[in-house]
This record gives sequence, structure tokens and C-alpha cells, in this order.
Amino acid sequence: MKYNILKQNIYTTYKLSLSCFRLLMVCNLIFILSLICSNPTFGQEYALNNKTPQLPFNAVTERLIKDGFSVDEINKIYSNPKVALELKGVSLFFVHSESKANYEQFLSDKSIKSAVAYIQKHESELDNAQAIYGVDKTIITAIILVETRLGTYLGNREVINILSTMSALSDTTEKERLWNFLSEEKRIERNKFDKKSASKSKWAYNELKAFLKYAAREGFDPVEIKGSYAGAMGISQFMPSNALTLAKDGNLDGKVDLFNHVDAIHSIANYLKKHGWKQNLNREEAFKVLYKYNHSNPYVETLLRISELLKNNSSI
Repeated sequence: MKYNILKQNIYTTYKLSLSCFRLLMVCNLIFILSLICSNPTFGQEYALNNKTPQLPFNAVTERLIKDGFSVDEINKIYSNPKVALELKGVSLFFVHSESKANYEQFLSDKSIKSAVAYIQKHESELDNAQAIYGVDKTIITAIILVETRLGTYLGNREVINILSTMSALSDTTEKERLWNFLSEEKRIERNKFDKKSASKSKWAYNELKAFLKYAAREGFDPVEIKGSYAGAMGISQFMPSNALTLAKDGNLDGKVDLFNHVDAIHSIANYLKKHGWKQNLNREEAFKVLYKYNHSNPYVETLLRISELLKNNSSI
């Protein structure tokens, strides 16, 4: 008899505890819902604390969401296993010297013949762009030759990883991670590294925002877009901020696709026009405009020499 009473008491206590637990859960749910209703940003804050992107990019994703990007979309992008630190690519920013680039290769007979063939293949698109924007087709072709070997080499680094890694350099831990990754022989002075990291981080974050906006606008998966170690992309090697504002839909298919030759041709022509290109510029004036495409004297000089060689070719 006593056993039965004890058993009944235990069962009753269990039932009461279970009811209290359920009541507590309902109260918590009501409390959370009331916070969401009274504070529109609470849902975002909750998502920020419960998101699953890889740890090095937590600070970056928080900034992106606070700057208005969708919580769900950012979490989807940064939880993708393909999104990761790109220390090797970003490190080139701290050791690369533009003056050492081998531009002579683009002046070889083989390169010029390839450029002539490119003009012949894309003659109508180049002539159309030249008529609309006033930019000589030999200049457009010279840029495509130097930037991507006429569209045959577009870069093999994920743009999202490059820009996210550089953006993350504003965090001390990630900056130290990059510093330790650099070989001691190639390291610049520490104070220069710190200064450059701060500058590049700020620049990269703005480019990252532009990149995500461009990808969303054009319907591209940002994780799948590849480019250079600097984050430049497409046949024209535009940075995302330029892709977002200056790239053109040259073939009028409703999408601005810098991996399409026609769009790239029109985008380059529009870029140069917006930066001051006009018909019949003298060499000095042309040099100043082209310098804005890439701040390198050897680069610009090479473009002008390619253009001259192409103009003197009887095949075009």
C-alpha cells in the first residue's frame, strides 16, 4: 500500500514538473516574440549570435548585416565550405611589385598576332563600342590582351575569399595570422605592414559590399565567381565597385556579365569614356586616362605601344 502511494506521489510530481517546464517554455517564447515585435533589429541580433559562418569572418559578417545585407543571405554565403581564408592570395598584396611585371611579353609578334585575330573575331562588337563611346578599338583590345590574355586567363581565386580575407585584417587576430604566414625574407617592415593592412582592409570591405550587390543584382552566386589575387574579375578585370557602376550590358541580354566578351568590351569603353577619353586624344592625354585603369607607368606605356602596333597592321 505504501509503495503504491509513493509511486503515485512520484508520478504526480513528475506531471507537475513537466507542466511547469512546458509553461516555462511558453513564457520564454512569448518573451522572445514580444522583443521581436518591440524591436525590429532584435531578430538580426539574435541571428548574428547564432550564425554559422567560419570564425575568421564573424566580424565581417556582422558588419555586412549591420550595413543592411540580408541575415539569411549572408549566413548562406559564409556557411558555404568554399568560403575560407585566402592568405596566399592576399599575401601577394604585401610582396607584389608592379614595376617587376613583364609587359614585354605582350609586345611579341605572337601576342600582336593574337590581338589582330581577336579584333577580326569581335570586329562588329568592337566597332559598335568604338562608335558609341569614342574609344579606339585597338585600345580596348590592348587592355583585354594585357589584363586577361584576350580572355583566356581570368584568375583562379574566389573573389569572395580574397575580399573577405582582406576585410578581416581590421581584426588583430587575423592581421597577425597573415603576418605569421608571410615568409620572413619577403616581409615588409612591421609598421608598413600595419599601415597597409588598415588601408587595404577598409578598401576591401567597400569592394566586398559592392561585390555582393553586383552578384545579387545580376543573379550570380558570389561563391562561384573567380578572379585575380586583388579581387578583380572578368575579361576586363574590373573591381566590384566598377562592375557595379560602370560595367555595361553590351549584348543587351538584360545582364551585365563581365565574363562575356561583348559586355567586357562595352564596359572597358564606358570606363575610359567616364574617365575622360575622347576621340583624337594626343599621346599624353591618352596616357593620363589609361593610368586611371591601372596606376602603373609601364602598364600604360605597354597599352599605347600595343595600340600603335595594331593600327599599323594591315589586317585590321
